[in-house]
Amino acid sequence: MRVLTAAQMREVDRLTTERYGIPSLLLMENAARQILRAVETRLGPVAGRHILVVCGKGNNGGDGAAFARLAWMSGARVDVALLSSLDKTTGDARMNFDIVKKLAGATSRLTFTEVTDATAWQPFREHLKHYALVVDGILGTGIERPAEGLYAEVIRDLAALFEEPARTVRIVAVDLPSGLPTDVDRPLGPTVSADFTVTFTAPKPANVLPPACYYGGELVVAPIGSPQELIESVGPTLTLLAPEMIAAWLCRTRRSPTSHKGTYGHVFLIAGSRGKPGAACLAAQAALRSGAGLVTVGTPASCHSLIISHVAEAMTEPLDETPEGSLAHTALERALQLAGERDVLALGPGITTAESTRRFVHDLLRRRTVPAIVDADGLNCLAPWPDDITGRDVPLIATPHPGEMARLMCIPIQDVLEHRVEVARRFATEHSLILVLKGNRTLIASADGQVYINPTGNPGMATAGSGDVLTGILAGFLAQDRNSPLDATLAAVYLHGLAGDLAARTLGTRALMASDITAHVGAAVRAVVEEHSGDSFSRRGERIW
Repeated sequence: MRVLTAAQMREVDRLTTERYGIPSLLLMENAARQILRAVETRLGPVAGRHILVVCGKGNNGGDGAAFARLAWMSGARVDVALLSSLDKTTGDARMNFDIVKKLAGATSRLTFTEVTDATAWQPFREHLKHYALVVDGILGTGIERPAEGLYAEVIRDLAALFEEPARTVRIVAVDLPSGLPTDVDRPLGPTVSADFTVTFTAPKPANVLPPACYYGGELVVAPIGSPQELIESVGPTLTLLAPEMIAAWLCRTRRSPTSHKGTYGHVFLIAGSRGKPGAACLAAQAALRSGAGLVTVGTPASCHSLIISHVAEAMTEPLDETPEGSLAHTALERALQLAGERDVLALGPGITTAESTRRFVHDLLRRRTVPAIVDADGLNCLAPWPDDITGRDVPLIATPHPGEMARLMCIPIQDVLEHRVEVARRFATEHSLILVLKGNRTLIASADGQVYINPTGNPGMATAGSGDVLTGILAGFLAQDRNSPLDATLAAVYLHGLAGDLAARTLGTRALMASDITAHVGAAVRAVVEEHSGDSFSRRGERIW
């Protein structure tokens, strides 16, 4: 699902009218109908309910005014508060304000008030808790600075209303909660919090990037008439992963009745050290659980027997180690040989950053001939040589968390956290690789500049070993689809998060462990396929996923 900036959204609206002859007033009417539909789907019929619609003077307010009319027509009692004088409004919004004002003069179930100062707002403030629904149509997608004056005061009141204990009033935001700038991931000043947000045509960055996305509650993306091909055609791509995308990949890589273990690829996982053998076990188990045909774990000799005892389905290869029990540079030639005989190389979980290990990792990745995934300590080992991290000749997938990303780019971690999309896109394009920037709403950036946002996952996954499990799932998926590393990566990240969500439903977030994510991978795959592909069974009724 494409994510559009404010400028891209304006362009889509303009071209919808110019190319397809759809009047902007009709787009506003369609938006209002979608708000009403979303409200009644979630809260039931509006008939008999008391609703407050708070409108700014722009098109966001016009959407709200059109909704107010439709809600009144559906039997609701509606109060409209325009935070402006009517004569300062223009265009389609003015037309809808004029209609509501005229209707308000002819019925007792619809009121229209021009709120130009705090005194005029006071009666609404005193009654806020008694409405069934408050609609935030104050500010739309064009704000570039914090709200001030009356707007800021009203926004603060709505934000305080959301925090009321045992409140019964529900808050819905039109397009974006007021106070959020469209194109960044955090508020500029006072900001409304909503139970759900109805955004039009496509999500905006603030709808889907944290922490801004959490102000909007549930996100409803509503079409209002712009053709999909037009949405796809504007500007650089930022995409929200949708289950339909993942279901398509799962269907394409479904298992054939005539297949064998060699069909699904052989992963060579280099992981573990004397103090961290569990990382290797977690990654290997996840690779197998995700469907890899074969997994071989290359690990320091002293970890060999422990891994065998915990992952019976995997093969192991003891490699030369340092006196401290980490991989030694002398293991390089053997590791290159083993990697060259397999389909996918996964490198990094638990290997430490000893000097000999650093040189081993650097030379192995530089000389490899198969697609590789590098994670955790593997990335930290490469921090002295960021220019040598490249996927130009053979695909490379790097999976850093923000701290590892900061070390690779030699920038403060705060820069990574505040500019995640730009950082991910820059590193992926400069190094011709796929970058998985882990964290809240993990980002996946490809070498052509596309960035994908993953909506799955939960705080319970902030636990030791979660990243090792992702490495294993990613390696297993890449082994099964060696020609489409980006598609395999998107599926791995999405399903890793969904498996964590399914685990949390049973265990809660506090008790969740990394191995619980692995245990729910099958359920995550099944849930996506059965809900979004319409084809969960083979002809004989057997599950083939």
